Amino acid sequence: MKAGRLLIGTLIACTSLSAMAQEAPPPQEKGPAAADAMLHALEVKYPNPYRAMEAAEVKSVLDRVFAYLDATTPAELINKTSHAPIAKLDKADPEAVLKPGDFRLTSYEWGVTYAGMLAAGAATGDKRYTEYTTKRHQLLADLTRLYLPGVKADPVNSQAPIKSFLNPHALDDAGALCMSFLQAKNAGSKVDYTQLVDICGKFVTEKEYRLPDGTLARGGPDGKGGNKQRPLTNTLWLDDMFMGVPTIALMGKHTGNAKYYDDAVKQVLQFSKRMFNPQLGIYMHGYVEGLRDHPELHWARANGWAIMAMVEVLEVLPKNHKGYKAVEAQLRAHAKGLASYQHKDGLWHQLIDRNDSYLETSATAIYTYAIARAVNRGYLDKESYGPMANLAWNAVAGKVNAKGEIEGICVGTGMAFDPAFYYYRPTSTRAAHGYGPLLLAGAEIIEMNKKFKYGLNDSGFMYQGQR
Repeated sequence: MKAGRLLIGTLIACTSLSAMAQEAPPPQEKGPAAADAMLHALEVKYPNPYRAMEAAEVKSVLDRVFAYLDATTPAELINKTSHAPIAKLDKADPEAVLKPGDFRLTSYEWGVTYAGMLAAGAATGDKRYTEYTTKRHQLLADLTRLYLPGVKADPVNSQAPIKSFLNPHALDDAGALCMSFLQAKNAGSKVDYTQLVDICGKFVTEKEYRLPDGTLARGGPDGKGGNKQRPLTNTLWLDDMFMGVPTIALMGKHTGNAKYYDDAVKQVLQFSKRMFNPQLGIYMHGYVEGLRDHPELHWARANGWAIMAMVEVLEVLPKNHKGYKAVEAQLRAHAKGLASYQHKDGLWHQLIDRNDSYLETSATAIYTYAIARAVNRGYLDKESYGPMANLAWNAVAGKVNAKGEIEGICVGTGMAFDPAFYYYRPTSTRAAHGYGPLLLAGAEIIEMNKKFKYGLNDSGFMYQGQR
């Protein structure tokens, strides 16, 4: 029995859970134990921790990422010729540019990062995260006020530090940034977002090319009598469910006009009708209107953008909206499909259903966030999906190195109809796509573990009831 007690002690020590689920009943037999009596309690060498992180431990991961990003994404202006700092800008100086850092302050990836900083600030109570976003939003608002008149007057030749935002040409230029502006405004930010939202909100809802049925698309008219090839005429990118649809829904809340809610629901359902495989429970990456056949490449990060779009839409869509249940049902179908492909160590593959493609971090971080958010909001059962999100978080947290960089992120990726394109995309710590999702994921895991009891039952990790 001494050996049995030692095994039990080892098991309890290695779990270090703050709240244990109901334990299995003690054995009824008395006397000496059989040799196999305690084998189920043997310590298992999991590659990633098989437990839930305490909130402080999650925050320590987020803090490393924050410190790296705060140091390497300066909210400062310099002279583009002399590189001298510009302390104060009173007029539109064509020589002024944003001080270069590791990442761009006006990319769609940084729209997600601003949202992630807001979420981390709310979950941890650490104002540094919130201030990271508001400080950079304020800079963008100031630059918009100074440079927008000149860009409007001469869109081709004018110079501005944030011209891609002031004169957007694609959803990537406007959608995710607009989402972060509206989320910050809803959270009480004192930045004046009037001009910012006017630019990006109008582009997403009124100017981006659409198919005849209203679905957001790429490869529309080129203004010269032909069509753009992105990569083909009338192409749907699954990414655009996120690049446009949350902003459309948020514009409904911002304006009080229900037409935006209707449009957001329509986008989710029309993308899904064309691109969701109900047998597999996952989406193809690219679809071209008019093609008879579509080779299905189920790229992981694009599936992340899709499920993230749905949780963001449901966050603001009135529950009595006629499309609410349809969006929630689509979210549930997608989550169920994703669950069936999670790797044993918590991550997902670059091509979800091809196990010989590499395990990818940014998609896993997005799934972690979206699934934990869906559990917290009651769209998904905590018992079924809480362990899945927790395992994914532990895997993602292990990808943050000592400097706060995130490893294993696929670089920017277009779309293709052949597998080699996706299999051989490089990964880099400078791929911006994983930083916002990790912040969002950590924040939502903190909230989930505050809300629900968790622990081991017969060595299996479970969520059991509210706290």
